Amino acid sequence: MRMDYFSDLVEQAIAGAQAEVSGDGSKFEARVVSDDFEGLSTLKRHKMVYAVLDEHIKSGAIHALSIKAFTQSEAKDA
Repeated sequence: MRMDYFSDLVEQAIAGAQAEVSGDGSKFEARVVSDDFEGLSTLKRHKMVYAVLDEHIKSGAIHALSIKAFTQSEAKDA
């Protein structure tokens, strides 16, 4: 499965998101930027991303997932 497939899923599910998902086949890193994260804790942000990719996590296509989730303003400083 292509990496941009997972990026596209996140971008379609989270309003205004810019997602970059990379990995080596089972271990993935996601960097997601969206103003929908404004006012949310890190845990809630991660839950939003996990919810989008849940089917692929449960199937084993994604074994491990590291998430960095920022608002637009936070992403400028990161």
